[in-house]
Formats: sequence, C-alpha cells, structure tokens
Amino acid sequence: MSALLSIGEFATVTHLSVKTLRHYHEAGLLEPDQVDPHSGYRYYSPRQVATAQIIRRFRDLDMPVRDVARLLATGDVEERSALIAEHLQRLERRLAATTDAVGALQRLLAPDPPRLDVVHRREPARRVTAVEGDVVLEDVLPWYGAAMAEIDAAVDAAGAVRTGPPGGRYDNALFTEGAGHACVVVPTDRDVWDGRVHPVDLPTRELALTVHRGPHDDIDLTYGALGAHLAEHALVVDGPVHETYLIGPSETDDSAAWRTEIGWPVFATNPGA
Repeated sequence: MSALLSIGEFATVTHLSVKTLRHYHEAGLLEPDQVDPHSGYRYYSPRQVATAQIIRRFRDLDMPVRDVARLLATGDVEERSALIAEHLQRLERRLAATTDAVGALQRLLAPDPPRLDVVHRREPARRVTAVEGDVVLEDVLPWYGAAMAEIDAAVDAAGAVRTGPPGGRYDNALFTEGAGHACVVVPTDRDVWDGRVHPVDLPTRELALTVHRGPHDDIDLTYGALGAHLAEHALVVDGPVHETYLIGPSETDDSAAWRTEIGWPVFATNPGA
C-alpha cells in the first residue's frame, strides 16, 4: 500500500490550495482517498495527483465544476469529446466578445474618433408586416430572432414579397427602464396575418439617421455618437428609435459587413442651427 499524502502535502504537489481541495471534496469532484473518522483529516493517494492536475487544467480554462465532474465520471469517449467541444465553443465566444470589447475601447480612446455621417430624412407613412410586444431589454435579441422567424415563415406562406429590409422600432423605456415596447417590421407588398404576425401602419416621421458598421456588440457607441450630435445641434429626441437592418445575418455571416441604420425621430428647436 502506497503512502498517503496529507491535504497540505497534496496541495503542495498539485498547486491546488487546501481551501480548493476542500471545496472539490464537498462538490464531489475530487474526494480524498481516506478521511480520518476521528479527526476529519483528509488524505490523498499519489495516484490522485494526475486527476488533480487534469482538474486544475480544466478549471484554469473556466470549465464549470459540474462539467469537469461529468468529464471525469464518464467512460464514454463521445460524451467526453462533446463536453470538451462545448466548452471550447464557450471559450471561443468569450474570446470573440473580449476582442470586440477591446476594439470598442480602442475606438473610444482614439484621439480622433471617426467622423459621424448624419442625414435627415422624412419617412413617409407606410404599412408593414410586424410582430410587436412588451420586452425586457436583456431578452430583446432572442425575442427579435423569434419574431423575425415568425414573420419570415408567415410572409413565405402567404406568398407575399418583401419590398425592403427588415427593421425594428424600440420605445425609449426599453433603454431607460429596462423594459418597453418593441416592434419588428418587414415591408411587404400585401397584408399578412398569421398568429402574432399582423399589419402595422407606421406614421410619417422626421428622422436623424446614421449607419452603424459591423456587429452589434458595440452599437451603443454609434448610439452615443448620434445622441451627442443631436444635443450639439439642438435637436429634441422624440422616440421610439428606429433600426433598419440594411445588411445583416440573413445576407452574410461576416458580421464586419453588417450595416444597421439607426434613426431617431427629431425636430429642430432652432432651424438655423
């Protein structure tokens, strides 16, 4: 029988702290070889060193404890590979988000920010196909995806023709209060009714517009620049804000090629400004 290592000795050789080892024991991830029934002291077998090192590597990659436990417990090669592949995808998404955040910060800190092109346009009243509802801000993206899928299916089933790019109308309360009314729209050549999908009449609007280029992770920067422009030119915002997806995921998977037109309903308080 090989000698056992105390929890302190095991911590030293594995570079896992005593506190961490106790946590792993309580979580059922790495149980000691023996626990003294009187003192409660934990003792580990040298054979557990390799397991501890594997756990440490996966935890260094932020794999959740429950997934590491499943990885160690399974003897199924396919399940193990699926767990690792799923975590690698999470890491890739996190890396992409970090890269986008770094890029946004670099643009914010640039001494000469890119010139913002703002145009003013009168949008005529028109009738569109839409899905609308009250939404919580953090649920906007999945809500939009589901709404757009419903519109696409209904338009195709009705044999209608899309006459322009899709868009959205978002109440100011969605941003100021974290919840508000949202409306996803698609211009079509005829009325379409199907479940939540129905026609909506959009009123005439005076809009200040600019185009956000690239993915939506840093679209707040374009919103901020447009808002600053409106303030400097004495324009009063009268929501909801408009977004038109000139080029989006339905056209290309290359998010760098996406183009989103942002429009704020406005009127000039000083026409000569």
